[in-house]
Amino acid sequence: MKSILFLCTGNSCRSQMAHGLANSLLSDKFVSYSAGIESHGLNPSAVKVMDEIGIDISHHQSNTLSEFNDEKFDYVVAVCEHAASNCPTFPDQTNVITRQFDDPPKLAQLAKSQEEALSHYRRVRDEIKDWITKLPAQVS
Repeated sequence: MKSILFLCTGNSCRSQMAHGLANSLLSDKFVSYSAGIESHGLNPSAVKVMDEIGIDISHHQSNTLSEFNDEKFDYVVAVCEHAASNCPTFPDQTNVITRQFDDPPKLAQLAKSQEEALSHYRRVRDEIKDWITKLPAQVS
């Protein structure tokens, strides 16, 4: 089975959502992990919008990339520009993919209500889900 690491700046939102979606939708094809260049903790709004679609990521940990120094990955997906530009060098057999998604916490800062803030998380969650469902065809 192939392994995939979703990499983001703080491993709090986008990479966590991608990890949860991959575990839910692609567990027969990939063993999934997520990490950040830094650890910012798990974003409660990301947990909430994932729970809305029946995926529980509340047990996930906000990991740093250094925690996976001994792991070999078939794929590393950088889900934000910062992670892509700060992505370390991986062995030649690792395929590095950059697929950037908007930053929900940043977008939510301008929201006038909690519901409006959550709409940003839902949109990005759905974009990640759409991309994750197409991932096996893209990498085969």
